[in-house]
Amino acid sequence: MRIFSIALFGVLVPAGFGHTFTYAQDSTAVLTDTTITYSIDEVVVTGTRTYKRIIDIPFSIQRVGQSQFRFDRKVSTYDVLGSVPGLFMESRYGNHDTRLSIRGFGSRSNSGIRGVRILLDGIPESEPDGQTRIEAIDFQSIGSIEIVKGNSSSLYTNAPGGVINFINDNTFPSSHLISFNQFGSFGLRQNGFKTGIRTHEYGFLTTYSYHQARGYRAHSEDYWHILNSVLEASPGDDSKLSVHGYFVDGLIRLPGSLTAEQFRIDPYQANQRDVDRDSKRISRKGRVGIRYQSFFGEANNHEVEVTTYGTFKYFERTSNVYRIINRTGLGASGRYVYHYPMFGRRHEFSVGGDVFYQGGPIEFYQNIGGMKSDILTGLTDETISNAGAYFQMTFNLLPEQMDLLLTGRYDKVVFDVRNQILAAQNSYRRFEDFTPKAALNYKLTPTIALYTSYGLSFDSPAGNELDNFPTSSDPNSLLNPDLEPQESKNFELGIKGNVIAFNAPVFERVGFEVTYFHSLIENEIVPFEVFGDVFFRNSARTRKQGVEVGVEATIIPGLTANVAYTYSNFTYDEYRAGVVQFDSVGNIVTSNQDFSGNIAPSTPMHYGSVSLSYNHDFSEQVGAFLKGTYRYATGMYVDDANSAKTEGYGLTGLTGGTDLTFGSFNILLSGGVQNIADKVYVAFVNTNSAREEFYEAGEPVNYFGSINLGYTF
Repeated sequence: MRIFSIALFGVLVPAGFGHTFTYAQDSTAVLTDTTITYSIDEVVVTGTRTYKRIIDIPFSIQRVGQSQFRFDRKVSTYDVLGSVPGLFMESRYGNHDTRLSIRGFGSRSNSGIRGVRILLDGIPESEPDGQTRIEAIDFQSIGSIEIVKGNSSSLYTNAPGGVINFINDNTFPSSHLISFNQFGSFGLRQNGFKTGIRTHEYGFLTTYSYHQARGYRAHSEDYWHILNSVLEASPGDDSKLSVHGYFVDGLIRLPGSLTAEQFRIDPYQANQRDVDRDSKRISRKGRVGIRYQSFFGEANNHEVEVTTYGTFKYFERTSNVYRIINRTGLGASGRYVYHYPMFGRRHEFSVGGDVFYQGGPIEFYQNIGGMKSDILTGLTDETISNAGAYFQMTFNLLPEQMDLLLTGRYDKVVFDVRNQILAAQNSYRRFEDFTPKAALNYKLTPTIALYTSYGLSFDSPAGNELDNFPTSSDPNSLLNPDLEPQESKNFELGIKGNVIAFNAPVFERVGFEVTYFHSLIENEIVPFEVFGDVFFRNSARTRKQGVEVGVEATIIPGLTANVAYTYSNFTYDEYRAGVVQFDSVGNIVTSNQDFSGNIAPSTPMHYGSVSLSYNHDFSEQVGAFLKGTYRYATGMYVDDANSAKTEGYGLTGLTGGTDLTFGSFNILLSGGVQNIADKVYVAFVNTNSAREEFYEAGEPVNYFGSINLGYTF
């Protein structure tokens, strides 16, 4: 089945870069089963910003290939990354607006993603301040996803929780054209095409998707146009030039969060205040990036890579005011890698840096039922930039057995906001730090490794987190003068690998990973509300520790079991803060409260998933797939005071499909049902709501189907 072969080829090519250089080939072992999530022989680039096998990297990394979600619904990150240990996602309204956290980092965000660096083809999708919205990620176009779990601040800006790199499917071997058509409950419709052209000189991928959905809650419809393209050429045998571009245009309406009583009466209703405001996000943005990569020297032991990119962004945001945001940005990154022998062992040194500058005006208007007034009430010019440089050294202490990794990064993040109406009102804030990390990897066998690391992290506030509030120490400032970056000390210890019993009748291969992590966070940034609007403050000290377990086993040929489990114990060691609340008759009440010893909200103590999938080829022309999934999570506290806790939930889903080939033509049919028991549950917690509007419901029972038509040239 030729289209299926294309998908598998994409899994096999290292790091999704589509060109295999000599050194990368020397580091790649034979892959025998590309469906194993924890395949230790797979080569990735995100974790260390160099080509390395997962077994050789001294921290937790997972790679999800296209073949693992090709039959699934592809609407949000929850659909394709729901079984990654340590990664917790709270889906809002079933669309792109998903809160994503790794080991608790990122759970503070009530909108977008924080604390986790998001990349698309290795280029930052995150803003210069670390805030991320992933409208540009088209899961029909993605070929693989690399997830680095845990502190990555020594290599990336604002990445205390880790890094996720979405890699477009640009490693196909043959030219092809695919039309995809997805439909489902609540008005879900997604149509588009994907085409790839492959010659000896270049490869070109382009994907267009149109997505629309009515939504399962009132006032939650969304639509998107998404265009992604990648063009690659090889100027020489050991060099590559690539151009990456996308354009996104869409809208999400926001139903808002509910009180416990509103949730009990109708969990799928919208908050009337958000309906009256017509709360929504209109987004239009694009990016073009150019990358040059070359290997040179004896045995190609030198590598140079340079990437430049430009962005434009236009946003409309409605809440109590109507904001129009225009931004343009320029960014660049580069790295140099040198593999060198010393005392009969092979070591590695690399150095690199990143810079991203973004600025533009923000207009403020009155919000009149979701329409902006004709009168401009405010105008600011906002500039955000980050610049950072890192080094990395890998020392081979014992040949083919033990490696020591030392990394360090200096970052500077700058905010400059100027009031264009009141010239005297300007605000400037600068955050900078150096974050080192040391890690050790020891192979018990060629396929099993112990690893440990210790490092510091630094996470500056995002632009929206610096919005000033009426009770700050300087309420006239444009930027919150009291908010400081959060810093943490992070330790992890783990074991990962594969146990292989060739030709065994059962359990021929078992891939596994177990990791213990511990983070001590100073000045953690947490959300709170004042007069119905969300602002941010620092808690004093937070302790996060837990265990991640992932197992994937081939029970018999074609039958695979996947188990993911995470235990999270996140507590406030020291935390005293002023609280602004409304009393029973709507009066504003302020008080000081001590939250020390409380559990951090928005993350369950236990969560995980279990799935069983069967893939069978009846012939070269006909294949079939069936998967059953159970996902669960215990209850979450809704605020720092631990005043209430959501109920735990368990969700069951079933997905199936068939892959048919007729010469050069291919038809892939799939469908499924999610939340089979129609469980009513809280999928998202609006943390620290002063109005006690904490609750947002998850998706009820829903169905989807897809028809993909393909032709290989």
